[in-house]
Amino acid sequence: MSNTVILYLPIGRKTFDLEAAEMYRSQSMKWLQESGHTIVAPNEILTSVEELQHFLETVASTEIDTVLYQSVTFADGEFMVKALEFFRDPVIVWSVREPSVGGRLRLNSLTGGNSTSNVLRNHRHPFSFVFGNPDEEKLQKELLQKFDVMRVLKSLSQLKIGVVGEYPPGFFFSDANEGELKEALGVTLHKMDLQEAFRKCAELPEEEWIGEIDRAQQQVIGLNREDETVQKFAQFSSYIKKQIKEEEIKSIAMRCWPDFFNDLGAAPCSVLSQFTEDGMVSSCESDIHGSVSMYLLRELTGGNAPYLGDLVHVDEEKNSVVFWHCGAGAYSLAHPSTGATAGLHPNRKMGFAMDFGLKAGEVTIFRVSHTPDGYRLLVMKGNALDVEQPFSGTSVEVALTTDVTSTLYDLMNSGYEPHFALVYGDVTKQLIELGRLLHLETNVFI
Repeated sequence: MSNTVILYLPIGRKTFDLEAAEMYRSQSMKWLQESGHTIVAPNEILTSVEELQHFLETVASTEIDTVLYQSVTFADGEFMVKALEFFRDPVIVWSVREPSVGGRLRLNSLTGGNSTSNVLRNHRHPFSFVFGNPDEEKLQKELLQKFDVMRVLKSLSQLKIGVVGEYPPGFFFSDANEGELKEALGVTLHKMDLQEAFRKCAELPEEEWIGEIDRAQQQVIGLNREDETVQKFAQFSSYIKKQIKEEEIKSIAMRCWPDFFNDLGAAPCSVLSQFTEDGMVSSCESDIHGSVSMYLLRELTGGNAPYLGDLVHVDEEKNSVVFWHCGAGAYSLAHPSTGATAGLHPNRKMGFAMDFGLKAGEVTIFRVSHTPDGYRLLVMKGNALDVEQPFSGTSVEVALTTDVTSTLYDLMNSGYEPHFALVYGDVTKQLIELGRLLHLETNVFI
């Protein structure tokens, strides 16, 4: 779980049962403090717009990820409008249950949440709604998921992708319109010259790049430190890392063929593998939206290394598909029976690339997709099977939760891009919610 900074605003009016409301507030605060996230909150229910404003003034400089607005009693839309004057972060609206039925309506929290949701919709402000009491397990699970979604939603506006070289000939899907990408997702691009990187990385002194080989040797089985292609991997990685640090880049989309083989004399896959393993998700073939897809999967799973592959094989009897790529899987994705094994690029027969089948487990399959009509999301679910390595390079066989034949035809007839991102764990609900918040068409196969 990644840490989310939450601004908790318990809101109520004195005309309602503040004793019952305070019970909910204190229970909520106790659970929030135990949730592992950073909580910014007042010490009591805020019962007037003036009290709210005073509190917001004291925390206005705090960097937060989401506002948790709890209508502990009914309160009108003025409160939310005031909060939006101070914070433009995404909002979670929380209504609690009535403490008793019969007689006086003691809290009217649900109407308060309804009113607040209406205000946010009319302000075109991103928000989610939750309903339930702080001691309910279902409510707690839903809130934790939404905290992650809100944190990731905000992080998109701070995501800068390093695009290393143009996409290969004919790989039109790897490109992106910078203005449209920024408007739809908040993502920015930083273009980097691949040929310049080749030239400059060769000039680095050994002490600047030898550490990359030391790092690889911690997890890669069969690594030959003296191999020229291993040294070129280390030199190139070290040079790109400098650019990443200088430009505050959060993910990479890198042109790989034919340039790495023809001009550097080494396979690019190992660079992508080690970067992705160490948290800098990296897509091959300069696939910008593939990099965004990998980034979102990593963030929503709290740091699990994602994978990017082509859909290359279908087995109707097993209701499965195989995702494959040349050799750029992150080390920790390797099946435990083999580990992350060093090899050659399966087509170019050049090192150094990874060569292993992926481990078994529940997976989420995802794509940020683009069409002439705009952006859309693809969300799928499956189970990576415990089988022998399907193809040389890195590959994984996944049994789908939907019918493989109809799913295949739907994907093809919908014209999805041939790169699919995959991560271990089920974050399908979070991705669907993210699509709703971004107002994107989301196609779901679960």
